[in-house]
Amino acid sequence: MRVHSRGLALQKPIYLLYLNTGSETPRIANPRNLIMAGENSQGTILEDYVSLGVGVSFTNVVTEVVAGEQAVLHHYRIERESTEVFHVSTLSIQQGRSTTVNSHSVLTGGALVRNNIQPVLAGEGGNCLINGLFVGNGRQHLDNYMKVEHRSAHCASHQFYNGILDGESRGVFHGRILVCKGAQQTDSKQTNRNLLLSDTAQMDSKPQLEIFADDVKCTHSATIGQIDEEALFYLRSRGLDEAAAEGLLLFAFASECLERMNPGSIRNHLAKIIMRALPQAKQSEAAL
Repeated sequence: MRVHSRGLALQKPIYLLYLNTGSETPRIANPRNLIMAGENSQGTILEDYVSLGVGVSFTNVVTEVVAGEQAVLHHYRIERESTEVFHVSTLSIQQGRSTTVNSHSVLTGGALVRNNIQPVLAGEGGNCLINGLFVGNGRQHLDNYMKVEHRSAHCASHQFYNGILDGESRGVFHGRILVCKGAQQTDSKQTNRNLLLSDTAQMDSKPQLEIFADDVKCTHSATIGQIDEEALFYLRSRGLDEAAAEGLLLFAFASECLERMNPGSIRNHLAKIIMRALPQAKQSEAAL
């Protein structure tokens, strides 16, 4: 699928909707998307994976992005299938000179989800943002693997992933930044923040840096914690009950992901999806 040719700026997003209607017999779907952004082009792509029925199924999707020189591409992925679905996705990004690619992911469904994102900054002056939120409950397993390769000089990449886990759910974040020899003046940042809402939820975080150049600025950090009791007390002292106060704090935490997106209809749509996915959604929505 050639999304846009040289110098073309899309005025509206391209929406790719994948519906899982459910079946008594297990099914497998293997979508493949090839997105080619021409030189000096601009556009927005939204992939949305939705379940309309129940039943065990396996979604195995590959999306390849090739960004030409000075192209600007915003890519969104929403995974909100039923908790009987196994979902494995790979987003492979090849960036040319002076390109900007922003990847945004919101993961709220699935029994087992594997989210692979692999940008390659192959041209000088490239910029890549990997931004995501995953929300787990019950016995969901949400696994995120990021590998960013800096192959050229004067490139920047930033990873921001937040996780909210309740019940017996388990989250994984494995972020790897590889700075190749000769990729001088690299600027790369990796941040993974997580909230555990129950004693049985688990989070595994493994940030990694591999640097083979000597003139770089690279950082990584990971935090795993619970809701701030002082912030919760402050909201309750203003008249909110405990559930509504927790809901507001969770939505504020999740909104860190939304704030990195361009304002508009997609961001508003994702805010509603996130609100419905949060454990305290009903109470916090009433408070808002």
